[in-house]
Amino acid sequence: MAIEKFSILTSTCIPMPIENVDTDQIIPARFLKATTKEGFGDNLFRDWRYDEHNQPKPDFVLNDPTYSGQILVAGKNFGSGSSREHAAWAIEDYGLRVVVSSFFADIFKGNALNNGVLPVQVSEDFLAALFKAIDADPKASVTVNLPEQTITLDSTGATESFEINGYKKNCLTTPHHEHRNHGHHPPRW
Repeated sequence: MAIEKFSILTSTCIPMPIENVDTDQIIPARFLKATTKEGFGDNLFRDWRYDEHNQPKPDFVLNDPTYSGQILVAGKNFGSGSSREHAAWAIEDYGLRVVVSSFFADIFKGNALNNGVLPVQVSEDFLAALFKAIDADPKASVTVNLPEQTITLDSTGATESFEINGYKKNCLTTPHHEHRNHGHHPPRW
């Protein structure tokens, strides 16, 4: 599966000001049996999104039509807990390209980058400003510029830089294609 090229993304945001979101909350263990990445988005935050009768919980943000977009703005310490890569699969399959937080678990950060999801770590003050802006206007847009490594709240112009490993940045900004050699011709190097 090719990872979509990432350069500059401007999107509305889904606010989830919950701290210490672990990978078991992102994708509960009972959904880890599948071996392909497809379909995991259906179970993203499953136990928070649905009740025991599989009915959507109206008070959970992913079930609230007020909020949409490709950027998840999350509380501090996102992706802690087990190292399951399925958490990143679920976020990507749901259609999210960026997760913003003031702190990420290292293993989650690596898994996200390997699966085309950009973790953007910002200061606690900038994160609070994002939550405040989205609360005031659910259509507030944010621009994530990967080449420049900046995140901007478009309504105010407030900008902050973020760090990313140079190799991972290159992997995200360069389009990927799967190359298969079916044995017909030797590869030419």
